[in-house]
Amino acid sequence: MFKNPIVKNILSAVAVAGFGFILLNLAFMFDFLFQSVVTEFIKLFTPVDFNMTYNWFPPMMHVLFVFLIGLISWLVFRSKIGALYKAIYMTVPLAVVFVTLGIFLYRWPVVAYSIGSLFSISVLYYFYRTKQPWLYYYTVILVGLAMLLVGLLGVEI
Repeated sequence: MFKNPIVKNILSAVAVAGFGFILLNLAFMFDFLFQSVVTEFIKLFTPVDFNMTYNWFPPMMHVLFVFLIGLISWLVFRSKIGALYKAIYMTVPLAVVFVTLGIFLYRWPVVAYSIGSLFSISVLYYFYRTKQPWLYYYTVILVGLAMLLVGLLGVEI
């Protein structure tokens, strides 16, 4: 049954959606843990609540998390793990990029959706030019549509 390419492709698509959803939840918990650790570290040196006092601090914390996810992603994509595992992991950096665009451009939804669409098209074009597996295309489309629905429905993360 698993040797049938149609069954294998369907199971791969389900694995990307299912395990990608689990990884997204873990990534958001990791973001909370990361920001909590940094905030507690800062509290060792000053009693000031940076989150409430300085309006630049929360965006900077998010940018630091984006860089951390970028570093982890670079390591994952340079590794020799299979395309299925890379496609599952790819849900995290894609969602982080889409959420970051939403966070920084929430006042201009048309701009946020336009840049998100351009980002998706650019990634898909890159995959086309480098002849990447179909699971990568699927992951970009799946995460892009999911984040679009999150934005359109006003879901709070």
